[in-house]
Amino acid sequence: MGGIMLDSTMFRVTSSPHIRSGETTQRIMLDVIIALLPALFAGIYYFGMRSLIVTLVSVVFAVAAEVAMQKILKRPVTVNDLSAVVTGILLAFNVPSTAPLWMVAIGSIFAIAVAKHCFGGLGHNFINPALAARAMLLASWPVRMTSSAFLTPGADAVSSATPLAALSSGALDTLPSIMDLFVGNVAGCIGETSALALLIGGLYLVYRGVISLRTPVAYIGTVAILSFILGGFDPYIAIYHVLAGGLFLGAIFMATDYSSSPMTAKGQIIMGLGAGILTTLIRFYGAYPEGVSYSILLMNVATPLIDRFTMPKKFGEVKKSA
Repeated sequence: MGGIMLDSTMFRVTSSPHIRSGETTQRIMLDVIIALLPALFAGIYYFGMRSLIVTLVSVVFAVAAEVAMQKILKRPVTVNDLSAVVTGILLAFNVPSTAPLWMVAIGSIFAIAVAKHCFGGLGHNFINPALAARAMLLASWPVRMTSSAFLTPGADAVSSATPLAALSSGALDTLPSIMDLFVGNVAGCIGETSALALLIGGLYLVYRGVISLRTPVAYIGTVAILSFILGGFDPYIAIYHVLAGGLFLGAIFMATDYSSSPMTAKGQIIMGLGAGILTTLIRFYGAYPEGVSYSILLMNVATPLIDRFTMPKKFGEVKKSA
C-alpha cells in the first residue's frame, strides 16, 4: 500500500511575516524615477538645459548628504536604495529653473539631513523631505522662489507671473490657454507645469502598483469641486485651478509618499480630501497663490491621527467597554 509523500516544509513553524513581497525599496524608487522622467524632459524642453543642471545638483547633494548623515550617525550606508535620488529630483521639480545652485544645494542638504535623518531616516520621517525643504527655501529666500524667478518658456524667456499668481491678482487677460496649461507651456517650477507629463508618470506608477488612485483622485477632485463653487460656479476657473500650479505633482508624487501618508485605504482618501480642502482655501483666501506644499505638509502632521482612527480592528480583538 503506497504511502502519502509529505513535503518536508509542510509542518515547518516560522515567525511572521509568512507572506513576503518581491518588491524592494530600490525597485520602488526606480519606478518613481522612471515616472518622473516625462516631467523632467518637459522641464528641459520648456525651460532649457538649466533645468537639468539644477536637477543634477539637487540629486548630487542629496546623495552626498545621505552618505554623510549615515556615516555620522553610524548607520549602514543605504544610498543604493535610490530614495535620496528621488528626494533630489522632487526638490528640483519644486524650484524655478533660475534658482541659484547654492540654494538648491542647501535645500537638498536640509531635506536629507534634517527632514529625513533627524527623524530616523527612510520610513521614519513624518513629513515629505522635498516639501519640507521647499517650505524652508520659500521662507528663507522668497524672492528667488517666486515672482521674478519664474520664466516664460521659449527662446526669449522673460520673467513672468505664474498662472495662479495672475489668476489671484485678477489679471485674467494675461492667462495662458487651457492647452498650454495642460502641456506645460507656462511659467512655473521645473517639474510642476506639465500636467500631461505628470499624468503619464502617475499612470505608470498605478500600473506598477506603486501607488493607488485613492489619494490623487480625492485630492484633485476636491480642488476641482471647491474651486468650481468658490469661483462662482465657473468651470473655467475650476479647470485652471486643477491644471495650474503644483497640484498634479503634489497629488501624484508627494501626497502618496509611503513614510508620511496614511496606511489605510480610508486614511488615504481622507488625506486627499484634507489636502484638497486646505489647498483650495489657501489659494482663494491666503496671501500666497499656491497651497499644495503647505497643505500636504499639514496633512503629513495629521497622518498618525488619521491612521489611529482608520486602522481596522485586529482579528479577535475584544471591543472595549464604555
